[in-house]
Amino acid sequence: MVAVALLCGGGMANGQGVEAVKLYREKAEQGHAWAQHKLGVMYANGESVPQDYAEAVKWYRRAAEQGYAASQHNLGKRYYKGQGVPQDDVEAAKWYRKAAEQGYAKSQNDLGYMYDHGKGVPQDDVEAVKWFRKAAEQGLARAQCNLGMSYAEGQGVPQSYNHAVKWYRKAAEQGFAQAQLNLGVMYRYGRGGVRQDYVEAVKWYLKAAEQGNAKAQYNLGNRYYNGGYGLTRDSSEAKRWYQEAAEQGHAGAKRKLRERY
Repeated sequence: MVAVALLCGGGMANGQGVEAVKLYREKAEQGHAWAQHKLGVMYANGESVPQDYAEAVKWYRRAAEQGYAASQHNLGKRYYKGQGVPQDDVEAAKWYRKAAEQGYAKSQNDLGYMYDHGKGVPQDDVEAVKWFRKAAEQGLARAQCNLGMSYAEGQGVPQSYNHAVKWYRKAAEQGFAQAQLNLGVMYRYGRGGVRQDYVEAVKWYLKAAEQGNAKAQYNLGNRYYNGGYGLTRDSSEAKRWYQEAAEQGHAGAKRKLRERY
């Protein structure tokens, strides 16, 4: 029962964390993949141990070589970011593929991204869409947004705003900021089977902006500055959103602040 409590519990007090590390290490050294993975996570995040990406990679690799999909994904991520290992897109794609072929949604999405951008694999829009779709159909919001963008741009699939809106909405309703912004744009222009609706566009911009999406913050700044779209003209509110976007490096927001304030 102690092991179950440690595995299933949320945050742990320091003493519990030390006990958890002890348990995971004991089981990991006995070859249990789940414990190797958990120990890797703890080192990667600095949970109850000093953060150490090299040590995280060591444990991820042990679990990954046993076929543990979550560790294969995390090992791929470490190669992609160059954390604890030299940065290597080919190795990242290799480990993403191993997990993706087991149905691990995050790896399916990330492998799609690698194909979309030609990182570690040949650039291939059709292959990218294949993997985005697999993850999207499992409900992964990021993949749903990526699949929506593929349809919007006609990359790897015939261009279709209707399909784009369908996938943006699925991701947006899960709270994924980029999809909320993109769905707002669809309402702004009346694309994809939705009627042009400025109020609905602003609703989705606001949801994305409140999560820190700089483009949505910029769009919202414009809407407040100009008025309309269901909003009363409010220069101070416009300035606030421009500043939010500018602090994230949005060039258009910086320009508007210089020109207007």
